[in-house]
Amino acid sequence: MQRPALPINEVQRLKALRALNLLDTPPEERFDRFTRIAKRLFNVPTVLVSLIDENRQWFKSCIGLELTESPRDTSFCGHTILGDHSLIVPDAIRDERFFDNPLVVAPPFIRFYAGHPLQLPNGLKLGTFCLIDNKTRGFSVRDIAALKDLAACIEREIVIFQLATVDDLTGIINRRGFIRFAQERLNLCRRKKLHAAL
Repeated sequence: MQRPALPINEVQRLKALRALNLLDTPPEERFDRFTRIAKRLFNVPTVLVSLIDENRQWFKSCIGLELTESPRDTSFCGHTILGDHSLIVPDAIRDERFFDNPLVVAPPFIRFYAGHPLQLPNGLKLGTFCLIDNKTRGFSVRDIAALKDLAACIEREIVIFQLATVDDLTGIINRRGFIRFAQERLNLCRRKKLHAAL
């Protein structure tokens, strides 16, 4: 198994990812809408909007997996964020990067993967929009174009979220962003029965 390399701009990428305050937030309809559309359009069992931090890929939206995250070291998406184009793996068993990957030789038995990097306007890649199947399959030029179009819509949602919650001049979260971030953290503390202080 080939572990994904780190992007050359990993420090800046992680800083931008954290600044969004999207990691470990509840599911949102604006992202779930795209995973549902892709599931119907491509007829695959699993569709993910994944964000990649230091050690994991975390699923902001997920159809077809019970997991909310998986290790970055075994992720296909970790390879996807290294390039500017879609990564298509028609048969993971025949791909030297993935043939002995735990996600290929054990559940969920990934055979097909198609992912497109999600990036900010400055080019920093946050994660991927990806399709997964337990059967091998082809993926046409038209399919790649449709995957790229859906990924662009998700990127737009991320930028809109950032504009609505972060002050453009200072880069600090604004009132709306603070209320949202604080509420999510308080909800997390309630769920995990942790103390919180401000």
